[in-house]
Amino acid sequence: MKNRKIIAVDFDGTIVKDEWPRIGEIKIDVMRRLEQEIKENDAYIIIWTCRAGKQLDEMQKWLDKYYLPYDRINANAPWILDEWKRDNRKIFAHEYWDDRAVKI
Repeated sequence: MKNRKIIAVDFDGTIVKDEWPRIGEIKIDVMRRLEQEIKENDAYIIIWTCRAGKQLDEMQKWLDKYYLPYDRINANAPWILDEWKRDNRKIFAHEYWDDRAVKI
């Protein structure tokens, strides 16, 4: 587990088109890239979002409905917690995918 690649992926604007507070149309190219990372690298996917409350629940239902693979939402991987002996607010990842930083 320790060597498993961790990818934190923003939701609005990255996985779906940004139509906050609604959930926009899925970005198929990003979904395919995530699936490729999982298949080729056994990547651990963390959905990294500012959504909370009702919007967070709606997002999780949407992810499950469309079978978008993820391991956690806004939470560090368990082996990171074990290694650090605490839970930081900042999510640790090897890669951060965000529409405001990098075009995928």
